[in-house]
Amino acid sequence: MAGRFSAELILLQVVPPAPDGAADHEHTVEALRATAEEVAGPRGQARVMVDPDPARGIVRACDELEVDVCIVGNLGMSGRTSFLLGNVPNRVSHNARCTVIIVNTSHPSVTPGRTRPRPVPAMPHVAEEAGLQVEGRLIGRAARIGRVLARAGFQEVFAGTRTDDEDAVRARARRLRAAMEELGPTFAKMGQILSTRPDLLPHAFVEELSTLQDRVPPMSEQDVVKVMEEELGVPWEDVFESIDPEPMAAGTIAQVHRATLTDGERVVVKVQRPSARKDILQDLGLLELFAEKTAEREAFRQVMDLPTIVEHLSDSLRRELDFRQEAENLERMHGVLGPFSRLDVPRLYGELSTERLLVMEEIQGVPIREAPQGEARTEAARQLLESYYQQILSDGFFHADPHPGNMMWWHDRIYLLDLGMVGEVDPETRQLMLLLLMAFWREDVDFLSDVVLMLAGEQDRAELDIDAFRAEVGDLMTRHRGVAVRELELGPILQEITEMSIRHGVRLPASLALTGKALAQMQLAVGELDPTLDPLSVVGGFVMRGFMGRLRERLDPKWVFYEGQKLRTRLVRLVEAVERLAGARPGPRLQVQFKGTENLEQQIQRAGRRVSLGLVSGGALVGAAVAALGTLPGWVPGVLAALGGLLAAGLLLDVLRRGR
Repeated sequence: MAGRFSAELILLQVVPPAPDGAADHEHTVEALRATAEEVAGPRGQARVMVDPDPARGIVRACDELEVDVCIVGNLGMSGRTSFLLGNVPNRVSHNARCTVIIVNTSHPSVTPGRTRPRPVPAMPHVAEEAGLQVEGRLIGRAARIGRVLARAGFQEVFAGTRTDDEDAVRARARRLRAAMEELGPTFAKMGQILSTRPDLLPHAFVEELSTLQDRVPPMSEQDVVKVMEEELGVPWEDVFESIDPEPMAAGTIAQVHRATLTDGERVVVKVQRPSARKDILQDLGLLELFAEKTAEREAFRQVMDLPTIVEHLSDSLRRELDFRQEAENLERMHGVLGPFSRLDVPRLYGELSTERLLVMEEIQGVPIREAPQGEARTEAARQLLESYYQQILSDGFFHADPHPGNMMWWHDRIYLLDLGMVGEVDPETRQLMLLLLMAFWREDVDFLSDVVLMLAGEQDRAELDIDAFRAEVGDLMTRHRGVAVRELELGPILQEITEMSIRHGVRLPASLALTGKALAQMQLAVGELDPTLDPLSVVGGFVMRGFMGRLRERLDPKWVFYEGQKLRTRLVRLVEAVERLAGARPGPRLQVQFKGTENLEQQIQRAGRRVSLGLVSGGALVGAAVAALGTLPGWVPGVLAALGGLLAAGLLLDVLRRGR
C-alpha cells in the first residue's frame, strides 16, 4: 500500500516500561528501521512507543503521528472473552480516529504479497480542540464567580462568623449557600464536602451547606454510551446485555444506571460525566489562584483558613474523579467487614472498572427501615454499631457517609453503599480517641480535657486558658449526665467537643470531625433497626474484647522474648548514661542548653555587678552605723555612710535605666 500510493510507512512496536525506567530501545528501533527501509525505501521509518497497554500505545501513536491508515494483525481474536476486552486489534479498531485494517495473520495460507492492494481513502486527521480558547473561558468563569459572590456580599459573608450573634451568622450562611447553588453543580459539590468539616467552618455554615443539592440534568444516552465505550475500548453490547436508560441517580460527577451483563448478572454502572473533570479542575484552579492571592491578607486569615479549605476541596474532588479510588475502598471495606456476618458491600467487577467507569453488583434489596423484624435485624444493628468502633478505633478506615439512604437490606444483611467518601485515622489518633471515649464514660473532666489537647497537639500551649477549657468540658458532661444511656449519642458528643475546641482556638484533627459526623449518621441507622440497643454497652464490650485480644497476643512466647530483649537493651543504655553522667564511664557529660535567652553572658555580668554593688553598699552602711556607735573619729561614719549611699544610688539608677 505504501508503494502503491507513494505513502510514508511507519513500523511501530509498543514495549512495556522497564522496571528501572532506563531501558535502551535503540536496538529495537534499528531493527525496525532496517525492515522499513527494505520494504519502502527512503519512505520507511520506525518508532517505538513505551506503554504498558499495547492497544493504547498504538492509538496514541496514530494520533501523534497523524496517520491515515493503521494496519494490525488479528492475533488474539479467536474467542469471545478475549474479543471483548483482551485483544489489541479490536480495541484499536474502536478507538483509533483513522481507518484500521485488521489483517488475518494467523491463517497459514496468508503470506506477504498475496493480498491485492485496494485504494484506501485517506481520512482527515481530527484536530484536538480541548485546549482552544482556554484562557478566555477561564476569564469568563472567574468574572461570573466574582459577580455572584459580590452580589451575595462575600466580603460580609464570613465577617464575624466566630461571634455570638447566631442569627447574623445563620443569615450569612444562607447567603453563601444561595451563592454556591447559583454557581452551579461544581460549587454545590464543594459545599457538600465542606459540610463534613466543622473544624474549618462554623456550625451554622456546616448545617446550611449540608442542604445543598447538586441539581444537574441527567446525561443523554449517547453520552453514557460514549464514556462506557471509551473506557472499555469495545462496543457496550459486547459487555452488557442491556442498560436501563433511566438513571438511578444523577450527580455533579457521575450518573448511576442499572445494567445486565452478557452472562445475565445484574449490576450497577457508575459513569462519569464527560465534562466533570474539566469543569471541576477549572473551578479548583480559580479557587487555588484566589487562595494564593489572599494568603498574605490579614483580614482573610483572621476570618478563615482559605488555603486549607481549598487544599481539602482539591484533594477530595480529585479522589472522587478517579473511580479506581472508590474501587479500592470497596475491596478494602469488604476485608474490614469480614468478621461481621450481617454486613457487606457490593461485589466489585474490577476487570470492567476504570478511572471513569465503576461496575458493581446490584443490591436488589430494600431500605434498612423496611427490614423484617426478627433476630437477623437486631443482630445486624449490633454488628453495624460494633463494626464502626472497629473501623474507627482498630482499622483506622471507615465509611464516612453512612446515612440510612446509603444502606440496603438484602439476604438478611446490611449492604453499605457509596464508598466514595471514606475516612482514615492514624494509629496515634486512634489511641487517643479510645481514651477520649473512656474518659467521657468515666466522667473524668480533667483527663478528658488533657486528651482533647493531646489530640490537637497543644497540651503545652502557654496562652490557653486551661481553667475555662476544663469548665466547658465539665458543662458538656453535666448536660449529658442525666441522659438515659440508650439515648446517649456519641457522634453529636464528638461534634460538640470539636466545636468547643474551635471556640478556644484548639484545632483538632480533621479525622475527629469526620468521625463524629459518621457516628451520628450511623447511630440514626442503628436506631431505626433496633431502638432498644444500648450504644455504650457495645462500646464496653468492644473495648474489653479488644483488650483481651491484645492480651492473648502478648502471651505469645515470641512477642514476650522480643519485648524482653528490647527492655533489656533500653535498661543497659539507661545504666550506661547514668554512669557517664556520674563520671564512672568515659563519654559526654551532662550538658544543659538554654534556649530563647539572648546575650546570656551580658545578663550574668549585669547581675553580678548589681550583686556586688548591693553587697558593698550594704556593707558600707552597716559599717557607718557600727562606727557611729564606737570610738572611731567622727569623719569615719560620715565617709562610710556617703560611700554606701553613693553605691546604693548607683545601683538604683542602673535598675531604673535598664528596666530589669
